[in-house]
Amino acid sequence: MPLQVVNTAKIRCTMSAKPSQLIVPPTNRRTAGGQPAANVRDHRPVVNIAPFGPCMSPSFPPTASATAAAGGALTPMPCQPNTATPWAPGSATVTVADQPALRSTDTCQCAWGGTIAIIDPGQTLVSDV
Repeated sequence: MPLQVVNTAKIRCTMSAKPSQLIVPPTNRRTAGGQPAANVRDHRPVVNIAPFGPCMSPSFPPTASATAAAGGALTPMPCQPNTATPWAPGSATVTVADQPALRSTDTCQCAWGGTIAIIDPGQTLVSDV
């Protein structure tokens, strides 16, 4: 059963070896496990999704440029998340700030080709979302 995701949840992108953190502002939010609860709209780059480690995506312009300059040898560059679409699918039964609650099984797509997943929801008490 999925767990509800909260502030400080650990997230990972398929295009980076280093995990990052989800940032959920406390305004107009419910809490779960003592932390602000996330919803599917908490997907904004830097505001909600902190940069990961070096990005390995050849679609990421800085990595593409650095790789070309290195004669085709993959040269990952610092991540700049580009998450224009919300997390999906979200909870069908629980809402947070009038949006579907974010569940530990949801994912978010980066425009540079990575899939972002939750590796630790940040709490262990609130499930069944």
